[in-house]
Amino acid sequence: MYRIMIVEDDPSMADAVKRQIEAWGNQVSLVKDFQNVMKEFTECDPHLVLIDIMLPFYNGYYWCTEIRKVSSVPVIFISSASDNMNIVMAINMGGDDFIAKPFDLNVLNAKVQAILRRTYDMAGKVPVLEHAGAILNLNDMTLVFGEEKVELTKNEFRILQTLMENKGKVVSRNTLMTRLWENDCYVEENTLTVNITRLRKRLEQIGLTDFIKTKTGKGYIVGS
Repeated sequence: MYRIMIVEDDPSMADAVKRQIEAWGNQVSLVKDFQNVMKEFTECDPHLVLIDIMLPFYNGYYWCTEIRKVSSVPVIFISSASDNMNIVMAINMGGDDFIAKPFDLNVLNAKVQAILRRTYDMAGKVPVLEHAGAILNLNDMTLVFGEEKVELTKNEFRILQTLMENKGKVVSRNTLMTRLWENDCYVEENTLTVNITRLRKRLEQIGLTDFIKTKTGKGYIVGS
């Protein structure tokens, strides 16, 4: 069963899409608070997001950008604003597909199922992230470097996953703390510092020295 989050302020449209996707055995969550979409995103922890462009308070582009700060979950835009400029904008902001309204619910569902299969089924392939010879296994939260292998705690894994998903880019402390909030009700800044220190020691034990670099006043980075 996959978890799908729908960010759509038209109740009749949202309900129709919800019923269609649920018919395939998926769990669907409808966003209710359009001022705090990221709070509901964290609570839902979806496998895929369907999002309209025109929304109350902030548009879909904004929320897609916020999602991309913490997750690589597939995002499909659904909108009547389907001119080429909006389609290009949607993809550039991190969207994986764009479906123009009005649409056939069966077509929408087919696209949703196809992206879920491509993203999560992959015929048994183990999902990994790799950088400079270090391989992070997303299934069992282990890191392999050469002949060495280390098991990470949930917090260490989430920090390293976020950094490796954004390799070559500085990741702010706030972004990392938000990622840790997915597990805990509240994370103090000191908690992040402690986890970064422990993670660096674990990496050094398998030969990865200076794998995570500090950018003073900005955050942390993997890669250059």
